[in-house]
Amino acid sequence: MNTLNKLSVVIPARNEEGCIASTVEHLHLELRLQKVPHEIVVVDDGSTDQTWEVLQKVAGETPEVKPVSNPGPHGFGRAIQYGLQHYTGDAVVIMMADESDDCRDVVVYWEKLKEGYECVFGSRFIKGGGVIDYPTIKWMLNRMANLFIKMVFRIKLNDTTNAFKAYRREVIDGCRPLLAPHFNLTVELPLKAIVRGYTWTIIPITWRNRRTGLAKLKIREMGSRYFFITMYVWLEKYFSRGDYRRQIESDFHSTAHASDDPDLRPSGDTPAFSSDEQPDAELPSEKQDDGDRATRGLRSILTEVEAKETAD
Repeated sequence: MNTLNKLSVVIPARNEEGCIASTVEHLHLELRLQKVPHEIVVVDDGSTDQTWEVLQKVAGETPEVKPVSNPGPHGFGRAIQYGLQHYTGDAVVIMMADESDDCRDVVVYWEKLKEGYECVFGSRFIKGGGVIDYPTIKWMLNRMANLFIKMVFRIKLNDTTNAFKAYRREVIDGCRPLLAPHFNLTVELPLKAIVRGYTWTIIPITWRNRRTGLAKLKIREMGSRYFFITMYVWLEKYFSRGDYRRQIESDFHSTAHASDDPDLRPSGDTPAFSSDEQPDAELPSEKQDDGDRATRGLRSILTEVEAKETAD
């Protein structure tokens, strides 16, 4: 397994002039205080405000900040992919520009990666995690969608849709090509990593709603895209016969062990998982029923949201 010498943080940004400087400065300060060697790659994704100018100023004062401009086509997923073409670290964390993610969690990600994990996934919905000012309708959709993914893939992760995750470089390279051009990349990347056999662990993280600017996620537009990319990776899992799985298993991977549901574990105990350890046996009927109810509930809420947005 490759030695980790530098962490890259990739931040997609579009029209974030009001918060990007604060996000980057707080992140850099925390990483410097914790002695994490790093670079911060901020991808300006076609901003029409002063985001690029703000980034140039910050980069002039902080050499670790490296702004890059995505010439297009644009989109959240495309911006992340562009950043993943320009980072130079041995591992990467994907982070939001609006300071909704806690920079202290980035340090924990780095520490877990250095322990030997290949992916570190944060969850806002396990013991020790939390959300602040989460819109109710989005919370309901989030829980429904993540329950659906959890049941379909038979995994213990309950916050797949959140972008804020960490990966070793070999994982990113092993998951290419990335297809999702929009927010559904947040689902494609972790699910591919799991399906292709990389080791992963879960830690509790905190999230707070943005205080400036406008949210870019459009629920009506993204519902079908999330479903498409989920089913795309599901087909790979069950029908590709392992054609895309990693070819070399690390010692750490071979000793990774499944554990009890992380929802029930103490926050400091973070088990490792690999996709090999997820049961292939038939799900109990009650879990199948839960998955069916989650699917029906998700469709119902999406229909209500679309009707509301159409009326507005």
